[in-house]
Amino acid sequence: MTSHPLVPRSFPMTRSAGLERLSEFLASAGGAYAEARNTDRGPDRPPTSSALSPYLRRRLVTEAEVVEAARTAYGDEGSDKFVSEVFWRTYFKGHLETHPEAWTAYLAGAEAARERLEAEPGLRRTYEAAIEGRTGIDGFDDWVRELVETGWLHNHARMWFASIWIFTLRLPWELGAAFFLRHLVDGDPASNTLSWRWVAGLHTRGKHYVARAQNIARYTEGRFLPEGLDEYPDSLDESMPPRETALAPADAAPAGDHALLLHLDDLHPESLPLSGSRVVRIAGLLAHAPDASDRVRAADRDAMEDALARAGAHFGCDASPVGSGWSGELPVVTAWAPVGPSAAALPDGCLWVRRAWDEAAWPLSTRGFTKVRKAIPQLLRS
Repeated sequence: MTSHPLVPRSFPMTRSAGLERLSEFLASAGGAYAEARNTDRGPDRPPTSSALSPYLRRRLVTEAEVVEAARTAYGDEGSDKFVSEVFWRTYFKGHLETHPEAWTAYLAGAEAARERLEAEPGLRRTYEAAIEGRTGIDGFDDWVRELVETGWLHNHARMWFASIWIFTLRLPWELGAAFFLRHLVDGDPASNTLSWRWVAGLHTRGKHYVARAQNIARYTEGRFLPEGLDEYPDSLDESMPPRETALAPADAAPAGDHALLLHLDDLHPESLPLSGSRVVRIAGLLAHAPDASDRVRAADRDAMEDALARAGAHFGCDASPVGSGWSGELPVVTAWAPVGPSAAALPDGCLWVRRAWDEAAWPLSTRGFTKVRKAIPQLLRS
């Protein structure tokens, strides 16, 4: 296996590593991104995508600086497709924020599906064959091994995988989403949950994604040609889609001294909107994805350690893992935590500040992506 700086066999979880990956992507695969992004050449070849997702997921690098770097490198026209894909991540965050039932329903569905595994031996055998890469389906079993061994999959492979899981293997989509969230080093509650719902035909009701053998052969450059796929399935349905809720308002950072609590959804505290206040104490809260693998947990720990070191140096104060009484009597400020484990784990009484990027895009994310896509030029100007 040849070495290449963009081959996603490992992701050093530091901001400097994320910025280096961004620079290398823009100097290499970035120029061909629009034409090549759907091609998956396998784990021993440089990816055709940016492979920045583990850093964006934790905001070791921010969407704003990634988009700005791409526009600087390739101009508005040359970076258009890449910028649009970055906004898909923002859109999914905003959509889950305004449809939190999609997350709670996924968690409940995953638990119900696990109970089915105990009660239905045939379903359990199919599930175990799937997660162990023993289905006999060309490509699918390879993606299982790649996911477990590297913690990453090309986005197109994720779509094929989810479609085969749902429509050919007839497995509950929630178990597949949980399998991804357990192993992906970029596993994100919003992107993961809503992408699986989209493939199933639930996110955009009745519009599902179907994996087809010829499409897989084309975009894996002939590496895989699976047989026996259900290429004409009906989409899934649900009795009641997640209800839309109003986007909760953010808090303002208090004037004067305060404590800053970091979490895994935003690890670039240097750029948080904290003007007019003074950070005098910092702590980090680790809230892993449900059943996260050892690799994911290690990535989370490394990312938090890097963020605490940077935050301590930037604000000139103590920064350490959260402990009892760490904030004293100070007000506690935290970056807005989107729906997911971090939001659920944050203590009561925190002041949640929201970045301008999210403040502008999330209100446009209540329906489909089209509204966000059309607004991208205006969002970038603002």
